[in-house]
Amino acid sequence: MIKRLLTVLMALMLAGPVMAQSGPLRLTITDGVIEPITFAVPSFEAETPAAQQAALDISRLVVQDLAGTGLFREVPATAFISQISSFVQPVAFADWRAINAQALIVGAVTVNGDQLTVKFRLYDVFSGQELGQGLQFAGTTAGWRRMGHKVADAVYSRITGEGGYFDSRVVFVSETGPKDNRQKRLAIMDFDGANVQFLTDSSSIVLAPRFSPSGDRVLYTSFESGFPRINVLNVANVGRQQLQTAPGEMAFSPRFSRDGRQVIYSLSNGGNTDIYRTDLATGQHVRLTSAPSIETAPSLSPDGSQIVFESDRSGNQQLYIMSANGGEARRISFGEGRYGTPVWSPRGDLVAFTKQNAGRFHIGVMRTDGSEERLLTSSFLDEGPTWSPNGRVIMFSRETQGAAGTSSMYSVDISGRNLKAVPLPSGASDPSWGPLQP
Repeated sequence: MIKRLLTVLMALMLAGPVMAQSGPLRLTITDGVIEPITFAVPSFEAETPAAQQAALDISRLVVQDLAGTGLFREVPATAFISQISSFVQPVAFADWRAINAQALIVGAVTVNGDQLTVKFRLYDVFSGQELGQGLQFAGTTAGWRRMGHKVADAVYSRITGEGGYFDSRVVFVSETGPKDNRQKRLAIMDFDGANVQFLTDSSSIVLAPRFSPSGDRVLYTSFESGFPRINVLNVANVGRQQLQTAPGEMAFSPRFSRDGRQVIYSLSNGGNTDIYRTDLATGQHVRLTSAPSIETAPSLSPDGSQIVFESDRSGNQQLYIMSANGGEARRISFGEGRYGTPVWSPRGDLVAFTKQNAGRFHIGVMRTDGSEERLLTSSFLDEGPTWSPNGRVIMFSRETQGAAGTSSMYSVDISGRNLKAVPLPSGASDPSWGPLQP
């Protein structure tokens, strides 16, 4: 069964024991796997004539999502001995064992008008048992991709024990034009680069969009007034609110509090840059740092009790952690080079960051006490990490060298494996990964 195979393949990389249960198989992955889990996905059954294309598209999207993690490997349909012609037919497990499929995903799709329903079952081939109970999702035909992502999330969660991240969106800066005259506008996409929608035009420079914890709003910095100002944009209706600052003040690097009611950000006034907190309902400002150094890029811990930020108080850019209410800060970065853009993991155990050293840029992670620093990437310019909802994957910006250099977005597993570009038709930077959609 899958439990025994995974125990052999991943014993050196598990933080805790693997336990088979009456429900999902649970395991904790702390590093990259050597041998991915093999799975088979016969084309989902079309239970109505209008569902033929949707059934094919959804089953292929499930394969794409799972295989794209680097943790799973598809058994191609050309190797199948058995075929699944009905969602309710008994599974010939011996035929799937013979082609070394460890997991089998069976599904069916119904389309009535513009309404779509997809249901699926997940089987542990080697034990001959179903993992958990079958699930059903309903939506519109226009939202078929979301249905596929939801199936993949459920499968991923049952096998790994972690939350999924496929049914999520990323807000980013879409870039067009030459390097010395970039046109930038806010855009939003599915986690895999599909369904790009623009939220602003390119009439002014926009930077550093950040999703709210609920995914309904986006913070970003705009230069439309000539000075950087922080805006709050409602994703559904593109309504906008601006944080009020005094004349001559510059506000940037914003992030939402965990309840979405407040914003932490950097504010520069009279040559000094400190971290502030503003209540969105009352407009009340609270200054959290008061040092002659530059304090910027704040990010809250998942429980909202601490802030990690970037400061040059030691002479160059380093990372510090302080209480969410301000006060004394402790330094956590001590390696060679400069550190910036820290972001707290959704799990609370790691901080992702950008590191510059010896002419190269890196995306890295470290424990919140500064230990176990690990660099995941290296290039001419990598920066601005953002976490997937489950804390398994990091997305970031990459810029290529030279006057004709281009910007793009990449993702990488926290083990440093499975580095890949996000497929987009134009340049892109400053990603912010939102939560799973409701």
